[in-house]
Amino acid sequence: MSNNTEAWLLGRVDGYPDGLMPVVHALGQARTELLDLRSDVSDAEAHVAPGGAAPIGFHVAHIAGSLDRLFTYARGESLDPTQLEFLRRESESGLTRTTTALVDEALARIDHCLETLRDTPTDVLSQRRTVGRIQLPSTVRGLLFHAAEHTTMHVGQIRTTLKIIRGLAAGEGRVLVE
Repeated sequence: MSNNTEAWLLGRVDGYPDGLMPVVHALGQARTELLDLRSDVSDAEAHVAPGGAAPIGFHVAHIAGSLDRLFTYARGESLDPTQLEFLRRESESGLTRTTTALVDEALARIDHCLETLRDTPTDVLSQRRTVGRIQLPSTVRGLLFHAAEHTTMHVGQIRTTLKIIRGLAAGEGRVLVE
């Protein structure tokens, strides 16, 4: 991204269907922010759970896993045993791996999703899809948009958690009482 301009303000991204541009913008923005965080977050910071909040490492691992799962559902497929095992170990993975490894995995997943979007015809966006073991109803569009919003939500949680960790480390932990 040029000049720290947010992805959605950069206009149309060549090679992607217009109907998926918000998804492309959101994943592109998340990619840029994760790339910045890769060198900014220490392994120790990635494993801290301030006040019981989920650690940064969990959020990064969850981004990779949830994108994989949501795009699988968007293709009309069920999760395979490898995906189910990744889901089962997501929290643990976020606490045992380096920040660089976690972020690289999330970036690779975002890149894969962006390539998938490039090849997604817009005439499938309204097709019905089901989610999970109980087959909750959705559509291709719903799954892709949720994948994007879910990813950006976790990037926001990463940034907030990092501010809390650093504030507490600097002795800025204050309790506000009204």
